[in-house]
Amino acid sequence: MINIFFEDVEIPGLSPEFFYSWLSSVCQEEAKELGEINLIFCSDDYLLEVNKTYLSHDYYTDIITFDYSDTGSISGDLFISKDRVTENAHDCGATFGDELNRVVVHGVLHLLGYKDKSESDEVLMRSKENWAIGLIVSRET
Repeated sequence: MINIFFEDVEIPGLSPEFFYSWLSSVCQEEAKELGEINLIFCSDDYLLEVNKTYLSHDYYTDIITFDYSDTGSISGDLFISKDRVTENAHDCGATFGDELNRVVVHGVLHLLGYKDKSESDEVLMRSKENWAIGLIVSRET
């Protein structure tokens, strides 16, 4: 199940059904089941407060993932900054929607156990993001 919430921003047109279908495919390929995922969209300031309060980090980020997964399925809260997604999309020449999908699947990949702290972990994470984004394209064609 995918739930979508907005704290202090709006993003019209988001489809829980799209995210459920796509992310279920990602999880299936990783031999996991998609449990309950909460996508919580917010501003930079809101996410900064979450970062300070729960992680003791004083910097902006595009996503913070809280993992509630159990052995067979993944579940969690993904706090996503609309401001960071907008800026990242502009900086890398992507559409807002494409960057939003990349950030969402990044959070799901964390729930699946992928890390991004080391250089080699980051390379693997980017590869998995690209693979997951490819699942969208292959379903649409």
